[in-house]
Amino acid sequence: MCVLLAAMSTVSGQSPSPKGKHPPPEYTFEVVRQFPHDPTAFTQGFTYYDGSFYEGTGRKGQSSLRQVNPETGQVVRKVDLAADLFGEGVTVLGNEVIQLTWLSHVGFVYDLRDFHLLRTFQYPGEGWGLTTDGHDLFLSDGSADIRVLDARTFAEKRRINVRDGGKPLDQLNELEFVEGEIYANIWHSDRIARISLQTGKVVGWIDLTGLLGPFYQREAEAVLNGIAYDREGKRLFVTGKLWPKVFEIKVIPKRSQ
Repeated sequence: MCVLLAAMSTVSGQSPSPKGKHPPPEYTFEVVRQFPHDPTAFTQGFTYYDGSFYEGTGRKGQSSLRQVNPETGQVVRKVDLAADLFGEGVTVLGNEVIQLTWLSHVGFVYDLRDFHLLRTFQYPGEGWGLTTDGHDLFLSDGSADIRVLDARTFAEKRRINVRDGGKPLDQLNELEFVEGEIYANIWHSDRIARISLQTGKVVGWIDLTGLLGPFYQREAEAVLNGIAYDREGKRLFVTGKLWPKVFEIKVIPKRSQ
């Protein structure tokens, strides 16, 4: 993944353009590997930890938390949410898996080893995406703000207002912490925004147009909605709702630049 790291280092070392005159750099991708993915999984949260994918699925009556073997796509462990709940983002912190719900204002904390429910927590507004830097939690709600939560109490500490060229960027959905930045896919878009934790500015765009052919995206909601990062192996994975595959990708600059 040297190319991925080189691309990320290039952006991280850039100074902001004066008065935002120049748009953030644009990147495309190369597929490194493909992995099987449950095509019935309505993926709402996606992360990688210690050799496994942890995936949260949505839709009432179908929502779940899953541990998945990347090589086979087999569900190793699964817990279903109550039928009236719509599951959303997930992340792993320490020995726990944390999962949001969409409109129910409730989140769940599970034991990483066996998915035993440890406790629940409340939060105002909607829950969309969730990630962590190992200290704080970062929650998206479809707006241009990412909430920063205390990982122990879940109290809101502050908000990161995300802006692209000076304009608020909303519809932030599934999140992943990658090498000091937050990657966020934009709902119903094939683009991932790379967001500075310090400023909230979009410091790069990854265009995944064409990653999955239109044959597999015949349902309107079969959209990009999964970003996972292997911090040890420096590997980046993406998938989507109802997608039959998970893709490991390299991020590369667009040739026009």
